Amino acid sequence: MNDDQSETRPSSTLIASHSPDAIQDRLSSGPQNSYLKDFIYGAIDGAVTTFAVVSGVAGAGLSSGIIVVLGIANLVGDGFSMAASNFLGTRAEDQHRDRLRRIEEEHIDRIPDGEREEIRQIMASQGFEDDDLERAVEIITADRSRWVETMLKEEHGVPLVGPVAWKAATATFVAFLVVGMIPLLPFILRLMGDSELPAPYLLSTVMTGVAFFAVGAAKSRFVDQHWTWSGLETLFVGGGAAGLAYLCGVVLKSLA
Repeated sequence: MNDDQSETRPSSTLIASHSPDAIQDRLSSGPQNSYLKDFIYGAIDGAVTTFAVVSGVAGAGLSSGIIVVLGIANLVGDGFSMAASNFLGTRAEDQHRDRLRRIEEEHIDRIPDGEREEIRQIMASQGFEDDDLERAVEIITADRSRWVETMLKEEHGVPLVGPVAWKAATATFVAFLVVGMIPLLPFILRLMGDSELPAPYLLSTVMTGVAFFAVGAAKSRFVDQHWTWSGLETLFVGGGAAGLAYLCGVVLKSLA
C-alpha cells in the first residue's frame, strides 16, 4: 500500500466510532456543550487584566504590596463580574429560546396553514421537490415538537440546547482566577520573604507571556489553527493590552 492510500484510509478508532451501536449511544446522549469558549475567555481576560494592573502600578514605580493588593482585588472583583455577566448572558439565551418556542407554538395553534407553508418553503430551500417536498412537510408537521424545533433551527437559527449557565460562569471564574494569578506570583513571593528575588516585574512578564502562549496553544486543539499561530495570536493581544497599561503607568507616574 502506498503512502497516499494509507493517509486516506480511516483508522480503526474512527471506524469503531461509526458502528451502529456507537452512533446510537452518541446520538442518544444528545449534543454535548463545550465550555472551552468560557474557559479561554476567562483565562485570557484574567491574565490580561491582572497583568495590566501589575504593569500600570509597576510603571508608576509603586511597591510590591500595592501591586498584590490591587491585583488580588482585580482578580476577585473582575473575575466575579465576568462570571456573573456570563451567567446572565447564557441564561438570557435560554429565556430567548423559550420565548421563541412559545411564539411558534402559538402560531401553530392560530395559523397552522401559514406555519405549514413556512415548513414547505424551508424544505424547498434545502432541495426538496415535488412528492419528496410534500412528504417532508407531512412528516415534520405530524409531530408538534418536531415542527416547533424545525422552526427554531431553520427560521430563527437558534440551537435547541444551549450551555448550562452556571457551568459557563464557573468555567470563566475558575480560569480567570487560576491564570490571572500568574502575573502576581513573583510579587507575592517577594512579600512572603523572598526579598532576593531579582526583577519581579521582569519575571512576571515572562511568566505571563508563557501563560498567554500556552492558553492560545491549548485553544488550537479545538479549532482549525496551528498551535504556534494560535499561541502567538494570544500572546500578541495580551502583550498589547499590558504594554498600554504600562505606558499609562509611566505617563501618570507623577500622580501616584
